[in-house]
Amino acid sequence: MSIGKRASAEFIGTFWLVFGGCGSAVLAAAFPKVGIGFLGVAFAFGLTVLTMAFAIGHISGCHLNPAVSIGLWAGKRFPASGLCPYIIAQVAGAIAAAAVLYIIASGQAGFSLSSGFASNGYGEHSPGGYPLLSALVAEVVLTFMFLMIIMGSTDSRAPQGFAPIAIGLGLTLIHLIGIPVTNVSVNPARSTGPALFVGGWALAQLWLFWVAPIVGGALAGVVYRTLFEPSAE
Repeated sequence: MSIGKRASAEFIGTFWLVFGGCGSAVLAAAFPKVGIGFLGVAFAFGLTVLTMAFAIGHISGCHLNPAVSIGLWAGKRFPASGLCPYIIAQVAGAIAAAAVLYIIASGQAGFSLSSGFASNGYGEHSPGGYPLLSALVAEVVLTFMFLMIIMGSTDSRAPQGFAPIAIGLGLTLIHLIGIPVTNVSVNPARSTGPALFVGGWALAQLWLFWVAPIVGGALAGVVYRTLFEPSAE
């Protein structure tokens, strides 16, 4: 499969991740009387990854996330030559999804970007008021565990055909843990899309949601490769 086709799949997959996950937070989480709440948003993010893993996993690997691509590269599962095309496609897909979501959400009376537009944040912009250190640790650890799930479930020694389920449920669990802390990123592309529309504080804090997931993902790639991959012998 050509890099252009694989990058296109990453664009579509990341679009679905951000539109489905952030869309559930913006449009449905607090809908009067029947809102889906944190639990619903967590499942929405997990379901976007699960569905796309089945839909495009055989095309691009369904990374949908620069931290995943970098983590898989660190774990020697992905070539360095694919990083730039994948990351560009992922960020572009996230921005496109945020743009479509903005068009839809802004049609409601009283809509305002000041509510956050599902952006990630810390300090006064954390849903639970968690400070920078808490946000940093949460994002590194949660991304680390996400990559461990990905690498373990896609290992050739693991039961075949079940990886999308493990990965989707893993992302659901990550959101159940982390939404109160940062709204959960573990994905620089997911953070970038909404932040570009909110601007101001969201862009000022965006650095954390690039640095922490990449550190956590790369660390997991190295740890899994070092500890759990079969030795050359």
